[in-house]
Amino acid sequence: MSVAIVTGSAGLVGSESVRHFAAEGMDVIGIDNNMREVFFGREASTAWMQERLEREVNNYTHENVDIRDQDAIFRIFRRYGKDIELVVHTAAQPSHDWAASNPSVDFSVNAVGTQVVLEATRKFAIDAAFIFTSTNKVYGDTPNRIPLVELEKRWEIAPGHEWSNGIPEEMSIDQSLHSVFGASKVAADVLVQEYGRYFGMHTVCFRGGCLTGPNHSGTQLHGFLAYLMKCCANGAPYRVYGYKGKQVRDNIHSADLISAFDHFFHAPRFGEVYNMGGSRFSNCSMLEAIEICERITSKKLNYEYVDESRIGDHIWYISDVLRFKSHYPSWQYRYDVSTILDEIFVVNRERWHQESLAGVAIC
Repeated sequence: MSVAIVTGSAGLVGSESVRHFAAEGMDVIGIDNNMREVFFGREASTAWMQERLEREVNNYTHENVDIRDQDAIFRIFRRYGKDIELVVHTAAQPSHDWAASNPSVDFSVNAVGTQVVLEATRKFAIDAAFIFTSTNKVYGDTPNRIPLVELEKRWEIAPGHEWSNGIPEEMSIDQSLHSVFGASKVAADVLVQEYGRYFGMHTVCFRGGCLTGPNHSGTQLHGFLAYLMKCCANGAPYRVYGYKGKQVRDNIHSADLISAFDHFFHAPRFGEVYNMGGSRFSNCSMLEAIEICERITSKKLNYEYVDESRIGDHIWYISDVLRFKSHYPSWQYRYDVSTILDEIFVVNRERWHQESLAGVAIC
């Protein structure tokens, strides 16, 4: 028996991982207690995705367990032992704003929870590939020191800069403002690296840009493209924070990210770190994303601009993925921003409409 354990299995990246590795013939054990609803309210609940996975994926088993519960996590890992070939750890508290409101819970989920899952892997399945969804927020606000030029609809890196292709893994994580969320993810990121190097485990940190796709339960505090499209489709108000709406993000579809996971799984390395986002292939400013949403929905977005930016927020962030591609040259993108937004709308518009009829608040 070949087993994959996926934490945060009803979330965006988790659910995509479940389907992918189940389709490869693995028995997939999902660990998810729908903390996203606790963090962000009913609109962000992942219960709908859990139900869908249990209904549609025959070789999927769901465990309603908190990743901080060491006894429960150890019981699951002990049950499957050496049959565990892969651990995909996506469970997290993902919001800057929520972390600032409750730093203790944020750290316990992101840092302590990661250590619990790492230790369970070390004790019961040390040869498994351990994939961790880290974040570009480990770099804090250092990217904001990059020289930028202002264009009509976006900020762009100064011509000829050495990082014009994107930000590489060599960027320092020190002497910067991370936000509380960024700090808890730094702790988890370094732990994952250390378990790889110190204990000789096949671990990897994927420092993601904006991870997105149609399975995202987008909410005001997390899920940029999914929530933007949801607001545009339903006429709900949206806020743009700072930088004239010209801040730039790269966006990677969850399917393209899981493809990268698969490449690492089949040829794992020790204590690796990769910046992973849409790179130059898939990126947009806030203003550009709004234009695309309005074109797809044939509606105008009801938004207001707030001049004050969020603490630690990036003005321009595009990932340099050349390190990963040098190790796994057959990996390729399939989705750019326009394709991603179109799919988010087509897949979710009926569910959003039903939620609206049922009185589920959008913001």
